[in-house]
Formats: sequence, C-alpha cells, structure tokens
Amino acid sequence: MRIELSEQSIEALAEIISGGAANGYEPPIGLYRQGWRLEAWFKGFGVPFDIKAESRLPATKTAIRGAVFIDNDNGDLLRRIIESSADPRDFISEPERHLAVVDYLNKHLFYDGLKLERAGRTMRLVEIAEAAAATGELSAMAAGIDFDTVGRDLDRALRAVSDDPEIAVTATCAVVESVCRSILVELEIDFPTKQDVSSLYRAVREPLGLDPMKEGLTPEIVNDVKSVLSGLVTAVQSIGSLRTHVGGAHGKEKGFRRIDARIAKLAIHSASAIALFIIETWQIRYPGRKLPLRDESREAS
Repeated sequence: MRIELSEQSIEALAEIISGGAANGYEPPIGLYRQGWRLEAWFKGFGVPFDIKAESRLPATKTAIRGAVFIDNDNGDLLRRIIESSADPRDFISEPERHLAVVDYLNKHLFYDGLKLERAGRTMRLVEIAEAAAATGELSAMAAGIDFDTVGRDLDRALRAVSDDPEIAVTATCAVVESVCRSILVELEIDFPTKQDVSSLYRAVREPLGLDPMKEGLTPEIVNDVKSVLSGLVTAVQSIGSLRTHVGGAHGKEKGFRRIDARIAKLAIHSASAIALFIIETWQIRYPGRKLPLRDESREAS
C-alpha cells in the first residue's frame, strides 16, 4: 500500500501519539507520553527519536517525517505506526476515548484516501476505494433492501482490490452468487446441482424472464437486446472462471500475484452491473416482494 501523508495528517498523528503539548489547555486526544516513552515507542519501529533536539510534540512530528523517508514506497512502516497509534489495548479502560482517537485520525486520513477500521482485536489501515457508478448504486441498493451479504462482499472486494486482487475477485463473484441464491430461495426453486456462479445465473434467467422474445420488444431491437443478454452470460462465465483460476481460495507464495488490480477492478465493475441488473429485473417482475438473505442451511444441504 502506497501511503502519502499530508502535513495535516502528520500533525494529527503526532497529537495522538504524543498526547499533545505538555502545556496544552485542552485535554489530550491521544495518550500523553513522556519523552523517554516516546523514544521507546518509536524505537520499536526502528525510527530515530531525538528528545534532546526538540520538545516532545515537534520531536514526534520529526520522527513521523523520518518514518515517511525510511518507508519510501513500501508503506508497511507507516501503516504499522498509524495502526499502533490507535491500538485498542491502550484504551481498555476508556473505550469512548479510543473511538474519539479513531474518529479524529480518520477525519484527516480521509483526504489521503485512507481510513482506520476495526479488524477483530486490532485496528487496520485500509485504502478508501473509489467506487464506479454501478458499484456505488449497487452498494446503496443493497443497503436500502437490507441485503447485507451483498454489501459485505462488495465492500470486501473494494478493500482488497489493490493489495490482494485475487481475494477481490473471489468476493466479487460472491456478490452475483448471493443475489441469485436469494432469488431462488424466495421463489422456492431448488438450487442447481452445481452451485457455481454460471449455474446459479442460468437458474434465475427463466423465472426473471431474461429472454428478449418475451419482453414485447419491437422486432428491430430484439436481436440487439438478445446480444446484450448473451453478453451477460459470457461475463458471468468469465468472472466464474477468473475466480476458479486466480481466486483467493488457491494457495500462493508470499508476494505472488496472478493478476493485477486493473483486472480485479474490471471484474468488480462487471459483477456490480450484473447484480444490479438482476435485482432491478427482480423488482420489476415481482414488485413488493423482498429478497431474503442467503439461506446458509439450504446451501449446506
């Protein structure tokens, strides 16, 4: 992950790590650390900290700028520093204060395209994904119909697209699968024997009427619409094949990538458009009927 911190974010991070100036009038946002504690804190990251040359807060800013220089293009050092600055274990007795720290940092990190989020017992720094039109519309629709499985898979795909495109492809395939499964559950149609994304999509085509001959279209555009719908079949098959060949379920050595972020983004945008089309078709064909969440018990049977 490439991290480019603005001067404002460096200052905010320094406030959190040091606890602010010793003579500050406002209560510190972060934990107040004495000079020797700050020196030990940065030493744990291999970052020089010189309390003799400057007072605590300026020395903390200097140390962070030093980390930026040391990190160069890798981003791992800065990521660990930012995540550690909001370590939940430092705020066990003050959970509200921890929330304030994360909120304060995220308000600044937002402009650098970054955010801190909870990941189990730790904090994780992630990139804020830029969503395309179809992806953003699908995300909003998923939230509006309380379709949390689609929202979670889509969010997971967007977060992983830069650092782990293989995981992103796996998640984006699951988006289409979730929508198709939910339609089959609601219509009480048995799942196909093979529950891959292509089979699931084929299973919903008939009940959704995805056949241009049944749409009441004028003859001159029937073939055009048929070609577009055939393109959807090809896209679904291709996304499924991509998941099979490069998906996150396959083992790989550290640092190895079968695809780059461009291909993962293409898969995400294609799957988003497909899932959005399926949901909108469902709403037209069956107005007023809600899509249920994925039935895990049926999947396991």
